[in-house]
Amino acid sequence: MLAVLHSLHGQFTASLIYDPDLGDAAEIVTLLKQKDGRVLVKGYPTGVELSAAIVQGGPYPATSDARGTSVGSSSIERCLRPICYQNVPDQLLLNAFKNANPLGIVRPINGGSSREALT
Repeated sequence: MLAVLHSLHGQFTASLIYDPDLGDAAEIVTLLKQKDGRVLVKGYPTGVELSAAIVQGGPYPATSDARGTSVGSSSIERCLRPICYQNVPDQLLLNAFKNANPLGIVRPINGGSSREALT
């Protein structure tokens, strides 16, 4: 199980359904909390996709505070402290932020998305 978990990328939510008689799950929970933003033990998440099309709440009367949502990609803003990097050379940045995009990840660029390196 640990080998499989080590091979997975981070997710928004991880659920661990297990029988306590099978052993201690502390090592698994430790690994999950490094990779995931929400760890559930013996529980199931809501099952919604983390996408720009999904938003919960909204302006009054749907909610009393329209600045955030608990689902969809907008929900990430509730848990982040944004940092802006300006004129920072690639060698000082995490791979996900490097202009060369060594991870080949899809990144939002000027209203679209791209895996290309920035010049």
